Amino acid sequence: MPMISSVVLRWAGPRVVAIGFAAALAACGPSPETAPPVAAKPDPMMVTASSAVSGLLSVQVVKPEPVQQVFRVAGRVDFDEKRVSRIGTTVPGRVTELNAWLGQDVKTGAKLASLSSADLSAVQLTYLKAHAQTQLLTRSVERARALLAADVIGSAELQRRQNELEVAEAEKRAAADQLRMLGMADASLSKIESSGAISSVKPLLSTQNGTVVERKVSVGQVVQPADILYVIADLSQVRVVAEVPEQEARGLALGQQINIDIPALGERRDARITYVSPTVNPETRTILVRTELENAKRLLKPAMLATVEIAGEAIPRLALPASAVVRENNLDHVFVETTAGTYRLTPVVLGHPGRTARGDELRPVVEGLEAGARVVMDGAFHLNNERKRVAQ
Repeated sequence: MPMISSVVLRWAGPRVVAIGFAAALAACGPSPETAPPVAAKPDPMMVTASSAVSGLLSVQVVKPEPVQQVFRVAGRVDFDEKRVSRIGTTVPGRVTELNAWLGQDVKTGAKLASLSSADLSAVQLTYLKAHAQTQLLTRSVERARALLAADVIGSAELQRRQNELEVAEAEKRAAADQLRMLGMADASLSKIESSGAISSVKPLLSTQNGTVVERKVSVGQVVQPADILYVIADLSQVRVVAEVPEQEARGLALGQQINIDIPALGERRDARITYVSPTVNPETRTILVRTELENAKRLLKPAMLATVEIAGEAIPRLALPASAVVRENNLDHVFVETTAGTYRLTPVVLGHPGRTARGDELRPVVEGLEAGARVVMDGAFHLNNERKRVAQ
């Protein structure tokens, strides 16, 4: 028996020692009943409004209401194409004189330049020959009628001379039509008939009242009918054009009210849409819209930058005023009431500014908030300062 006991003790000895050592350590430490409690860490997004801040807050229940989403797009001032004339020559020639310069105001019929054209001389000469031949054959027909009455010639001779006269008159009309196509007036044709003189000088005339906005010709330059030599624009009315992204184009309509900011002039103008493109630009994925603005004082200059503000279709949606939004870490937040006097700073995603029928400007809520929530509409800034102070 003593041998068995000693073996057992040798085998159990280390375990017994370990158990005893652990028990000793437990006896030395504090008992579970006397350990200090761990304080719960406060939620940094929660805040309880103090009495001073509570008086500054306005809390309301958010619910959907019709909001017109307002978006802004870049635009520019442009010419009114209905009031622009691109003036060229109807005959090839060489410019001999300039009479209008860039920025000059001109009237309808004012001479802009003069050019010399051999082609114009040739057509005038053809017309003058046809006119002389017509006069000659007219007298020949008159004599033939007299001779036929005197039984000197037969009716066949009279018919021949009448046929020749008809051919000459047709050639004269063709030459006259060609001169008219070259820009010559009927009064000038009559002058050629009466004087028998031709001129190679072709005046270039303005076709409207306006301002010379482009001059693309110099003295001595040879020009062709396809060349544009002057551009005349009536700047008393201009257009503002803008490219609206296709995803924002819902609800665009003719006559729709828009607002236009002109940064260079520091002014804002109201206008109405006069054109909406029926197609989408496949390169920019935008839709062209434009409007017209009066410009009696010529303050609006083509190519001037503008910002066009357009209100879309009114759609029921949750929306908040700017006073309810708190910007934290580049994100938008609002304070949602959880219990009386206690609020949680809640992140939200907001859309472009919108406008209600009352004219209030609101930010539509895209996500992060549900209808029926009680939100701090006014005083959110002060409440956020309170939250930051308590968290320090």
